[in-house]
Amino acid sequence: MTVRSLTSISPRVAPERLLADLVPPRHFRDARFSTYRADDAYPSQGDAVRHLEAVAERLTTRQRGFFRRRNDPPAVYLDGGFGVGKTHLLTSLAHAVGVEDCAYGTFVEYTNLVGALGFARTVEALAEKKLVCIDEFELDDPGDTVLMSRLLRELADRDTALAATSNTLPDALGEGRFAAEDFLREIQALAARFDVMRVDGEDYRHRGTTIAPQPLTAEQVRETAGRTEGATLDTLDDVVAHLATVHPSRYGAMLDDVPAVGLTEVHQVTEQSVALRLVVLVDRLYDRDIPVLLSRVGDAGRPGEGDRLFTPKMLDGGYRKKYYRALSRLGALIDDGRALAEGSVPAER
Repeated sequence: MTVRSLTSISPRVAPERLLADLVPPRHFRDARFSTYRADDAYPSQGDAVRHLEAVAERLTTRQRGFFRRRNDPPAVYLDGGFGVGKTHLLTSLAHAVGVEDCAYGTFVEYTNLVGALGFARTVEALAEKKLVCIDEFELDDPGDTVLMSRLLRELADRDTALAATSNTLPDALGEGRFAAEDFLREIQALAARFDVMRVDGEDYRHRGTTIAPQPLTAEQVRETAGRTEGATLDTLDDVVAHLATVHPSRYGAMLDDVPAVGLTEVHQVTEQSVALRLVVLVDRLYDRDIPVLLSRVGDAGRPGEGDRLFTPKMLDGGYRKKYYRALSRLGALIDDGRALAEGSVPAER
């Protein structure tokens, strides 16, 4: 069987699809408040569940517009580290309110939507929803942050409820509401409307900075991709070169009908632009539960150049939250890829 290449896929995406794709990702299709496993060691997790359940109840029973009052509609911000279940909680809220009444996307997906539709048209489209969920609110691009702050203000003024998440770095968890303070400062005009909920805990994926302690060999990657109908097979260098030619808003469409992605000759990336495109690709792979078959440079199962995908400087720089999130998610997808290669069913995450 001929294995196709991810680099051969250059989708055209209509702006309308960007809007239609604003739904909870497939990875969280079964997420509900009842399936969130709150850790008793971290009471804030249970508190967050109860608070969001109350928000859902309020949104599903209230009348919009006519009885509007100050601080209505509700707005909530989930602050916490990587892998503590904030996205699970956010998607649970969307399911409880009703997916048809929500828009759900990442920060990047909303900025891409504004770029495709224009600001006014985006506001009109999103204002039709009861709830707009923004996962992974990012504060590292001043222009995009100002744009999103304005968008949130317009939506709140249109009686649309808001819910957002962001990340506190693992080594900053003891410093209080690190990310929340940044978030509230950047959305000054809306800060008073948001209820901040801290979600403490450990990364349930238990990832560090190493992406594949037990990588596959290049032969295992090629063999598994070859027997997996629709899988893709490329070197990392070929993929990153292709990503530079595709707008990030199209990365999701590029993965349509792709059941697994094979990457060989994986090595550490040193250019920031390349690393940031990889972060977006990892997010779209994770949303779609697509296993990653990975082998590194020097693929005999020994530590190689791909042992750490991002440089120490990147992991300590301004985009470090994105990189840590990507490593956590990519590690889970690599585990699924190994399970696929070994003929076992990927463990539920």
